[in-house]
Amino acid sequence: MSFILQPWHILLAALCGMVNQRQQRIIEFQNAQIETLLKKLGKKRLLLDDNQRRLLAVKAHAIGRKALLELTTIVTPDTILRWHRKLVAKKFDSSNKRQPGRPRIRQEIVDAIVRFAREVKNY
Repeated sequence: MSFILQPWHILLAALCGMVNQRQQRIIEFQNAQIETLLKKLGKKRLLLDDNQRRLLAVKAHAIGRKALLELTTIVTPDTILRWHRKLVAKKFDSSNKRQPGRPRIRQEIVDAIVRFAREVKNY
């Protein structure tokens, strides 16, 4: 079975190449913009709220660590992925279902203990 190159194959390949080149230029611009902002910020620490961390963590996890190492980020890739691990751990820790203290004793057990104490006292 031989593959015959059709004219639309060439057109599609050229279109994909143009889209890829445009995306690469956008990524390079974003990296340059981030580098400029980081230089302007200097040694100051960037403070992010939980929602900003959550957004970065989810987006970074979708990209992956190797790709993050190639990009310019405002915090290290390890930090971003640590945020994601904490986010996932918090989601599945079931802390919202827990109640403080030990569980209550059933009323029938309490009644049995009180009855036993009265019987022992009267004995």
